[in-house]
Amino acid sequence: MNNQNKIQNPKTPIPQTPEMNERDFLNDMLATEKYMTDSYCTALNEASHQALYQDIQNVFNETQNCQRQLYNLMFQKGWYKIEASEQQKLQQSYQQFQGYTSQFPYNNMTQ
Repeated sequence: MNNQNKIQNPKTPIPQTPEMNERDFLNDMLATEKYMTDSYCTALNEASHQALYQDIQNVFNETQNCQRQLYNLMFQKGWYKIEASEQQKLQQSYQQFQGYTSQFPYNNMTQ
């Protein structure tokens, strides 16, 4: 893989020891927040009582915000990498999904 496609800040050095370090703890926290966010989405879809739905929605928002803050911190430290997409691949995906709009039952509403 070409390193030119990687989007990353300079890495913050981490000691190479068998103990968990700051990056390990943040990575574990981020994974937990992602899992919790997914679980709250399911709960929101299945909540039948409006007050319960509202309470879960509030907790979901807090969890999602926490997840985003952890992601931003890891990205700033260079511990979370993302790959830049090539323009040609973006255009191909756009054309592929644009073609699906003709399959919508209410096609005139998508334009």
